[in-house]
Amino acid sequence: MIGLPAVYLFAGLVFGAIAILSALDRANPKRWANAAFWGLFATSFLFGDYLGDFGNGALVLAMVAIAGVVGLGIGRPATTSQDERRILARRHGNTLFAAALSIPAVTLIGAFTFPRIMIGGGPLFDPAQTTLVALATGVLVAIALALVLFRETVPAALQEGRHLLDLLGWAALLPQMLAALGAVFALAGLGTAVGDLAAQAIPSDSRFAVVVAYTFGMAIFTAMMGNAFAAFPVMTAGIGLPLIVMKFGGDPVVMAAIGMLSGFSGTLMTPMAANFNLVPVALLNIQDRYAVIKAQLPTALILLIVNTVLMYVFVFP
Repeated sequence: MIGLPAVYLFAGLVFGAIAILSALDRANPKRWANAAFWGLFATSFLFGDYLGDFGNGALVLAMVAIAGVVGLGIGRPATTSQDERRILARRHGNTLFAAALSIPAVTLIGAFTFPRIMIGGGPLFDPAQTTLVALATGVLVAIALALVLFRETVPAALQEGRHLLDLLGWAALLPQMLAALGAVFALAGLGTAVGDLAAQAIPSDSRFAVVVAYTFGMAIFTAMMGNAFAAFPVMTAGIGLPLIVMKFGGDPVVMAAIGMLSGFSGTLMTPMAANFNLVPVALLNIQDRYAVIKAQLPTALILLIVNTVLMYVFVFP
């Protein structure tokens, strides 16, 4: 049965290759720091199950020390120049989007079809992880399409990936780290504390007040944490499940889906989401550090209000 181990193996091999390429890049003054950082990240995917909680924690602390004390550098991957990119863009036109768009397309199709594929009376794909397996499959399909359509090579794809990771640096890991932090907060009982505060502040007989507290709470906590995945377990444990679902009989699927979208509205409004809102400013050399946030703020507020209305209309049967 194909599940998370296959996805982790794929990710570990990719980051391991990037670590090796980083070590070979003599143009990067911090090539060994980059190699160690991405090598440790690859190790977490390849051998995380064998390291245990303590070993994985030590690995993360080592990565933090490398990024915080030594710092990561930017190398010179063997890739195309800006002039070559312009020529390729004119040559291929909108075909350039085929590889990128194949990722969400394959992920969506796989999420619905993979659970139904049976071999020998059992599922071929782990039913609990079909979305992640479909996402990894989409990435493989996108790579294959890019290699065929643009006549490139696998090393070129790895070099482009390394180039992007060099530009993003440690910020590329923020979503994963913050999601883990949200799980830690939930286990520590922060959700219970939030629920107790909400019970005192929210009118007990108002469905609308509970929905507003959940959607706006998701956005605010996301803005504080920088990631909706960190806010979701806390707000859902504190308000979503005990009040919307258990007290008022709301649909947990609708609550979770629209709740995450509400959190993403908060992502658009915070510098804590550095990989989304600050890194693009650095890549584009924009003088105003908060230019991206300012541009996104009106849309984020409108989306938050719309999500709140949708939640109230559809969550209760």
